[in-house]
Amino acid sequence: MYFPILRGRQFELLALRECVSKNILSNQIIPIVEPVKVSSTYTKTVDSFIKAGKLIAIIRNPQVGSWIKDSKRESNAKNLQQACEQLKNSSIISSFYVTPNLEACINLAAKNGVSIDSLLLLCTSPEYVAHYEKTVGDSRPLYNVIPDKGDFRRRIRPNRVMCVDHFPKQTRNIDYSDIETEFFSSDHLYYEDDGYKGFSDYSVVGEEYSETGFAPYAVAIHIVYFDEKNILRIAHFVSDSNDDISDPARKFAEAAGKLVAWNKTINLDTVGIREFEAAYNAQTYPGLGVVKKYSIMHHLELMSRYLDGVAK
Repeated sequence: MYFPILRGRQFELLALRECVSKNILSNQIIPIVEPVKVSSTYTKTVDSFIKAGKLIAIIRNPQVGSWIKDSKRESNAKNLQQACEQLKNSSIISSFYVTPNLEACINLAAKNGVSIDSLLLLCTSPEYVAHYEKTVGDSRPLYNVIPDKGDFRRRIRPNRVMCVDHFPKQTRNIDYSDIETEFFSSDHLYYEDDGYKGFSDYSVVGEEYSETGFAPYAVAIHIVYFDEKNILRIAHFVSDSNDDISDPARKFAEAAGKLVAWNKTINLDTVGIREFEAAYNAQTYPGLGVVKKYSIMHHLELMSRYLDGVAK
């Protein structure tokens, strides 16, 4: 099983929704969404999973974003009410970050009929493992998402999911110019041998979270692919006219042109790749958010095909 962690920003959500609507998301993939903003995009995305009968894990104590602040605004009341109702659906796996407030979160969930053995818990800090042990005790959550490190493996044993941020983050997009391709992950090959129920990462976005975007000097497109040994690698396609922030459409065309030329030898055929090729051939600029959406969609479809091919 694969558990990609995505923040609930607009284009991450749209990527998930389109994967569901186009029926390219495997049942072997359970996205973990950390809501960061109360919005109709969020509720529509969750609703698409419910209608399709697909599982999605929703983090109920988000640690980043403006969800808590948004929930207090009267203008968000309708979307917030729908989001709360959605949590009762069987397609939703209630999920919590392990924090010092974990016990209060689990007790509140229990009052609403959500038992601990149906929860997904994410423990990402060694400081909080003791809070996990104290609160969970001998219970067995449905999934425990943990880093692949000894302190976590030794103390959190049942139903473990390996979580590693594999995205090779650079300070600037232009820094990818000299890195045409590099190792991304082999977790999908070995997670069962290492005693895990599944594997998790932050797709091609990375764990780092920023509230605001900015106009980049360079446009970079990140595409994962399997090599001849089924190891995941990631290729980077970077624009050339990177002296200032002007003309992002030209920058996109330069990066997309490199992707299109490269793919003539790799022959990747996913919805995301076809969208990149269509935009390049039509000389249109979809915007940087859509670029991220296409890359995520490609990653999820690629993993869906792999998992459906090996799933027992």
